[in-house]
Amino acid sequence: MNKLNDTFLDNKHQVISISFFRFKGLSNKWWGFTQMGAMPNLEESIDGVEFSKLLGSGAKDGFSIAPNFGVYALLIVWKDESSAEHFFKTHKVFQNFKSNSEDQWTVFMHNTMVHGQWDGKNPFTTTKEFNEKKLVAVITRATIKTKHLIRFWRFVPKVSKSVANKKGRLFSVGIGELPLIQQATFSLWENSTLMMDYAYKSQYHKEVVQKTRSLGWYKEELFARFEPYKSVGSWNGKHLLDDYLKEVK
Repeated sequence: MNKLNDTFLDNKHQVISISFFRFKGLSNKWWGFTQMGAMPNLEESIDGVEFSKLLGSGAKDGFSIAPNFGVYALLIVWKDESSAEHFFKTHKVFQNFKSNSEDQWTVFMHNTMVHGQWDGKNPFTTTKEFNEKKLVAVITRATIKTKHLIRFWRFVPKVSKSVANKKGRLFSVGIGELPLIQQATFSLWENSTLMMDYAYKSQYHKEVVQKTRSLGWYKEELFARFEPYKSVGSWNGKHLLDDYLKEVK
């Protein structure tokens, strides 16, 4: 398990975790699917949780209308580090996800910038100074207006294909709460310069951004940037962030 990659102010600041789980076999996939409705409200049941979402994914790394019943993500906003540590070490919710899944990978982050809203509020507090040269994670989330659904989804395959081999991309996946309508993405980049090169210089992504602004595709949208500082577990047998997070012994 990786430790802090530099000195943070203290452990009494907001921490964001996102955990990915891969399920194999019909019974495990069914268990994962049922958690979308059966998992308890973490804000009400667990001390220290300020915001949480269990998110499904689509096929083709999440960027597809067709669902992927084998991959889910659990996003949690914590009031501090100790609350997060206690949950991941002891709580039955996380232990049940671990016991039923083939892969488990969690990235811990601090927010460096956010604008927009998620369910009518901003769940993230900026607690870390932005550094464009450091490892960066990005979450985008939007509720798509019903009348724009077909037009929006026509662009998704091209955008997904354009990011696949982009310089600096370490990981990206499409996730969401409500199929087709409420969509989110999570991506990891070597640094913000390379991430911004893709966001504003890639033909298809730039076109989507322009159309979003001119046509008003979204009822609600949020863009947030984070600095990851710890990675636990693996994905497809790989420890994706080990080369980017310094270990403090």
